[in-house]
Amino acid sequence: MIEEFESMNEQEKKPREREEVFSQVVKAGKRTYFFDVKATRGDEYYLTITESKKRMGKDGKMFYEKHKIFLYKEDFNNFMDSLNEVYNFIKSNQEIIPRPERKPESTSEFELSEAETNFSSVDFEDLGK
Repeated sequence: MIEEFESMNEQEKKPREREEVFSQVVKAGKRTYFFDVKATRGDEYYLTITESKKRMGKDGKMFYEKHKIFLYKEDFNNFMDSLNEVYNFIKSNQEIIPRPERKPESTSEFELSEAETNFSSVDFEDLGK
């Protein structure tokens, strides 16, 4: 009986992972938005919207600042109605300009800029003089 109680406590201590059912990613400049559909233990779907921004910490190391919204299916209609209303208000009062797509940076080791190829030749024998 005590062993069963201890094993139940151990299971309760483990973080509960929710099953991810569907995901979409939106890259928007320095921000990335994640739309993740997850399932509860009762197989009920809900949505998490995560905004992720890359930041530099005081120690000089990069980290991701994240903000999450949990949206449950009983709130979807009201949420979408309000989101559409706000979107239409902005659209009717200001021009919405699409963000230009960024080209991926070149990762080829053979493509060097002029600054990287313009260097002086140094002979190690000259260093001792």
